[in-house]
This record gives sequence, structure tokens and C-alpha cells, in this order.
Amino acid sequence: MAGVFTKSATRAAPVLDCQTKIAGGGDEGAAILVNSGNANAFTGMNGLDSVAAITSAVAGALELPQARVFTSSTGVIGEPLPHDRITEKIADLADTLSPDGLESAAKAIMTTDTFAKGAGAEVQVGNDTVRIAGIAKGSGMIAPDMATMLVYIFTDASVEGAFLQSTLSELTEKTFNCITVDSDTSTSDTLLVAATGASGVDCNGQDAFVQALHSVMLNLAHQVVRDGEGATKFVEICITGAKDNADAKRAGLAIANSPLVKTAIAGEDPNWGRVVMAVGKSGAKADRDLLSIWFGDVLVADKGWVAPGYREGDGAAHMKGQEIVIKVDLGIAAGKATVWTCDLTHEYISINADYRS
Repeated sequence: MAGVFTKSATRAAPVLDCQTKIAGGGDEGAAILVNSGNANAFTGMNGLDSVAAITSAVAGALELPQARVFTSSTGVIGEPLPHDRITEKIADLADTLSPDGLESAAKAIMTTDTFAKGAGAEVQVGNDTVRIAGIAKGSGMIAPDMATMLVYIFTDASVEGAFLQSTLSELTEKTFNCITVDSDTSTSDTLLVAATGASGVDCNGQDAFVQALHSVMLNLAHQVVRDGEGATKFVEICITGAKDNADAKRAGLAIANSPLVKTAIAGEDPNWGRVVMAVGKSGAKADRDLLSIWFGDVLVADKGWVAPGYREGDGAAHMKGQEIVIKVDLGIAAGKATVWTCDLTHEYISINADYRS
């Protein structure tokens, strides 16, 4: 098992429990139990007691060490988790475990999601085939350092825990930590990867395995953005010419998280001035007279000034699509990064204004 989690200072009880167990290692069998509707976050010692009760019940039903039972919760923050409603169903859940249950699990963990999210890959390692399959939930409260996002990925590869953990951490920085819907980081984000070793194929250090895992993670991350609450457009923001890759990501996320940029995209307004504004406030090294901007393939601004051949209608035409690409070259050095987001619409407000009611 390997995992990455929210960096929120107000992490939920299930997250704290999972972090401890992942750090403890182990290679025994494992179980994952997820509930939606209640985040078991900001619930004090009651939250930890609920996690202990649930993990103990699962361990008993499946004859596993309690240290190998991982839980996640998503939903409303601050409400005690009625864990008795879960523990009284553990025996039924254990009796109905099925190798065909992944799609049902993807549907069960949804909250404000509009569709279940899944992805898979098969990869050849030598003469053998290794399989990877994953599910995710996430639609709002999505920002780097994970989000209200639960992700579970399974592979039949044989890998050592240290390799799996380092690979997962590295790939997360290029996938789930490069997406944002609303700049809000959740208390509950959890990404767990389970390698069963059932294939018997040694994938330690295998680039093909790493690339396949990356493709599954990026696919799921993109699905989360496409299902952003109220979203109508999928937006890719590519930054080049930055001082370094970290600065490029800093500038990209400033654009992606700007309400002014996101509402302009929703309104199909090619307002490139808002992109300039977002870069300027990002903290990334920038020089006004070196900055260039494209909407899709349309050069909008060139080295600090509106491009001589730019026509507003050309920029507007790109904004009318559902797949939006914004490219910015800072003209400083060779740093680059790509982040993904969505537009910000009236529907986002409606969903979140009524979330508890």
C-alpha cells in the first residue's frame, strides 16, 4: 500500500489514521472502506473513535490486522459520524465482496459528482501483462495538495512499498496536484494505491509501469476537473519560459484559480488582461515586456503588447469551444508546467449555496 493525503492543517480523522498506517508499512492483505455523506472531519476525539470502531469491525470480518484497514470519509464537515450505521453492515459488505464491484464502488462514493470516474491501463513488462485500474470522486473543493478528492488505484504488479510510495508521490505532483476547480483544499483528500502482486511481474524500477500509472492518474485527475461543480469548459494552462518549473506552476495556478479569469472563460470573453493580472500577482518572476499569451493557437499578446495581427474575434472563437487552451511564455528562462482547471459559472454558486440544505 502507498498513499498521499491532503496537507490541510485540519485533516480529518480517517486521513490521520491512514497516514499513520501507511508510514507503518506492512505487506499483509488490506481492506479499504469508504463512506460518503459525512466527512468525519472536525469531530474531535469522536472522529478517532469512529475510525477505530469501523476499522476494528472490518478487521474482524475479514480476518485482517486492524493496521491494514484503511478508511475514508467524504461529505459534510463538523457532524459526528454515525458509525454504528456502518459497523452493523460490515458483515453484509464482507459477504457481498465481488471482483466486479469496482464500478458500483465508484458510484457509491459520489457526492456532488455528476458521473462516476474510472480509468484503467494494461502494460507490457517484458513478455508479461500488468493491469492497473482506479476510481475517483471529486467535483468541488478541488485544489493542489489534493482536494475533496478520494482516489483508489489497484494493480496486480509486484512492487516494493518504498518504490510504490516514491513513484506515487512524484506522479501526484504532475497530476492531482496540478488541478484546481475552486482553489479550496479539503480536510479529507486521500489517494491510496494497492499493489497485490497477483501477476507475479516484478515492476520495481520499470518505466513502462510508471508511465502506465501516470496515465491512469492523469486520466482520473482530468475527469475530476471536467466534472467541476457547474463546469462547462475544460481548461489547460501551459506555462513556458519561467525561472524554473516551480515558478511556472506558481504562475499557472494563479491563472487557474483567478475568479476573474474563470468567469471570463465561462462568458466566452477573451479577456487576456485578466491573464496578465494573474501572472503579475502570482509571485512568479515576470517581466511585462517579455510576456506573450496565446488562446489556443491565436497569439494574443507578444512581448508585453497586444500582438499586431490579433483580432478579438479570433480569440473569442477559441473561447466558444469546450476545450480551452491558454499558453503563456514568461520569456525568463526554461521553466515549464501545465495545470488544468474549469470555468466558474452560476451553477457553482447554486450547488454550494444549497450544499447542506
